[in-house]
Amino acid sequence: MSTEQKSTEQKNIEKMNRKDVRKDVSKENISREVGREKEIKAFVRLLDIMDELREKCPWDREQTFESLRSLTIEETYELSESLLEMDNLKISKELGDILLHIVFYSKIASEKRLFDISDVMNRLCDKLVYRHPHVFGEVSVNGSKDVIENWEALKSTEKDGNKSLLSGVPSSMPSLIKAYRMQDKARAVGFDWDKREQVWDKVKEEIAEFEQESERSGMKEEEFGDLLFSLVNAARLYDINPDTALELTNRKFIRRFNFLEKQVAARGFSLKDISLEEMDRIWNQAKEREK
Repeated sequence: MSTEQKSTEQKNIEKMNRKDVRKDVSKENISREVGREKEIKAFVRLLDIMDELREKCPWDREQTFESLRSLTIEETYELSESLLEMDNLKISKELGDILLHIVFYSKIASEKRLFDISDVMNRLCDKLVYRHPHVFGEVSVNGSKDVIENWEALKSTEKDGNKSLLSGVPSSMPSLIKAYRMQDKARAVGFDWDKREQVWDKVKEEIAEFEQESERSGMKEEEFGDLLFSLVNAARLYDINPDTALELTNRKFIRRFNFLEKQVAARGFSLKDISLEEMDRIWNQAKEREK
């Protein structure tokens, strides 16, 4: 085969490859468009159902921001539970419940001419674009650490942004999660240990202070709080979410205690009827079953 023939054949192969790539890209775009149309149709259906519920259902018509608030908190905890269980079907259902509440609040607000669901989504989109200049602008980042630092810096420059770094942490947030978030935000501006191993000196210091103050009713609660705060700091430095870690331990305790109760009941006794040593023995059986 001559050099000219080889060159022509190579060009034909490259042309075919480019055509295949265009086909793949075209298929991908079509698939994406079909998926997006499906998502839009489902969301419009939800909005239409919400309109009808507010018009025709007595219960839905009576709801207000205040009446929905506690229900929203409940739904959030249910979502959290399904995430810990890694139950994908349940996660999907609980996300739907959260979405319902977002649409519900927006519908109520639109009736009062405060805002509507498009305002909610557009403000979110504007915020995401503004706080991701490394994606939608010309800013360069070297990793997620830079992204977080930029995020916090940009928040402080927004018209309605948080004037204080920690003001973005809700005061009503559960204390354990609040401690974690405050420490994480402080870390974003460099207020952190040079090395994570250094935190253990602080933990030991807080343990010693609590032991000294444990007999003094006026100080022991505060010192124990300091100890917990230092342990949350340690968890953060070792990439552990303390709330998740504690909940996993709660669930482990429940499983083992339930096993203990069932074993004792099977013998015709109650927990009050057996010794602590016997409880420990059955408890250890529960631990062995989980290995």
